[in-house]
Amino acid sequence: MATPTNPIETQVERPNWLLNALLGVPNWGGVAKILPGFLLAVAIMLVAIPLTNMLGAWVLSLQGIDPTGKSSPISAVLTAIVIGILLRNLLPLPQSIEAGVQFSTTKILRLGIILVGIKLSLLDVFKLGAWGIPVVAAAIFGGLIFITWINRRLNLPERLGTLIAAGTGICGVTAIVSVAPAIKAEQKEVAYAVANITLFGLLGMFLYPYLAPHILHTSEQIGLFLGTAVHETSQVVGAALTYKEVFNDETVLKTATVTKLTRNLFLAIVVPLLSYLYLRNQAASGDGERGTINIAKLLPAFVLGFIAMAVVRSVGDAQVAHGLAFGVWDAEGWQAFTKAVGETWGSRALGTAMAAVGLATSFRVFKGVGLKPFLVGLIGALLVGFIGWAMAMLLGGRG
Repeated sequence: MATPTNPIETQVERPNWLLNALLGVPNWGGVAKILPGFLLAVAIMLVAIPLTNMLGAWVLSLQGIDPTGKSSPISAVLTAIVIGILLRNLLPLPQSIEAGVQFSTTKILRLGIILVGIKLSLLDVFKLGAWGIPVVAAAIFGGLIFITWINRRLNLPERLGTLIAAGTGICGVTAIVSVAPAIKAEQKEVAYAVANITLFGLLGMFLYPYLAPHILHTSEQIGLFLGTAVHETSQVVGAALTYKEVFNDETVLKTATVTKLTRNLFLAIVVPLLSYLYLRNQAASGDGERGTINIAKLLPAFVLGFIAMAVVRSVGDAQVAHGLAFGVWDAEGWQAFTKAVGETWGSRALGTAMAAVGLATSFRVFKGVGLKPFLVGLIGALLVGFIGWAMAMLLGGRG
């Protein structure tokens, strides 16, 4: 199978088969062309979900936590990309899957990012309080600045360092796949970054709940620390659950979860910022177009969709507190709807996209990269953890 040169790419999109179908001009040839690769990516995603649940239950059990009814601390997105990479490199895959793989790593990826926006509510930011938001902002921007600097010192590719910085500082896999199109990252860089933040996020999930009570004083401080120092949302919840089970502290679980959701909302700021910096650097180096940077390139459609879904969630949350969300859903129905859109369909779309990234990634592309990216990831994880701890100490007890 010929590997697409750059499936995670921002581009001016021609009308696709879905748009044609919506306009009443179905392109059945286009549908047939993408189906093999798309269905293979979907199948991998569907296998990854139960496999991830089994692995997650095992991880929770290792910590003495009953896994019954608890979400997996391991992301199905990681499992999907690993399965995809193994299939790509161990089996002779047909050329016919290429178009579907390309479709999944662009269209389905962006759809997934848009859908997960409904998981985030601006009301959660207000709940965290004015003293909590500076903690999150300092951890994010401190991490982005220092990790980018370390990446340059080690002479790693700029895009890879940017992805690691985004995943470490903001919100793990979702940040990586959101930033990747904006900076035109290649599939090997996405795969490396996902593996990186997953490894160090899991280490933080295991270690920080037991370290936190020795270096912090209040439940709010510990929740802020766990919510900023651990990478993935699933890992933050896993770390906070561990603390709750071991120390019987519900406040830490709530504070850590809201802190993490607040970090996720910063995607709307950081993705355009990183897009601007990338385009500016490209223009300065002569690799990109000189002159004024087009604002449309800084706010791609999927980021606007992500923001729109977060606004819909915020409006619905505000309405359901006094009646029905959008005149349709009561509190229970609204919660079920947003969970279905964000956690079920959004996460499955991202899982399908990452399975396709795996299917497009040959082991050969990692040649020559070495272990330096993991050193960047380790230093970055420690830096973000330190910043989260320091800011929690300074501001965490003032809610």
